[in-house]
Amino acid sequence: MSTRLTSVSSVDLTPAQRHFLENPFVGVVTDLRPDGSPHSTVVWVDVDDDGASFNTAWPRAKPRYLDADPRVSLVVLDPGDPYRWIAITGTTTLIDDGANDQIDRLSQKYTGREKYASHRPGETRVSVRISPTRVESRGIDD
Repeated sequence: MSTRLTSVSSVDLTPAQRHFLENPFVGVVTDLRPDGSPHSTVVWVDVDDDGASFNTAWPRAKPRYLDADPRVSLVVLDPGDPYRWIAITGTTTLIDDGANDQIDRLSQKYTGREKYASHRPGETRVSVRISPTRVESRGIDD
């Protein structure tokens, strides 16, 4: 396993970084409150050919904050080796279409359940797609 730090200034994740994010490792996403202070929460992370995303719901704070200021940071650690990680900084796009399907896929990935067990009345699921401006990783070989 490599212990080198890599930094990429493109919008694409490497295949190794994408593969790392396919694991059921939780991430910590940080967005910004209206007063500029950081707001960090644990999220389930999704990845596809277009990159990393996560799921949340309206009317929670996270999508409201990201709607007002799309800047975000996501850090995902390997729970078996905390020195193996990826950090993605970028901007977000909020997408309602397909978000219910995404949360069910994430439920399968993280809990083994086909359907997300915590659907709440009045919530509208939203997929948060990250457009990276910076990607850093450690211990993830290409």
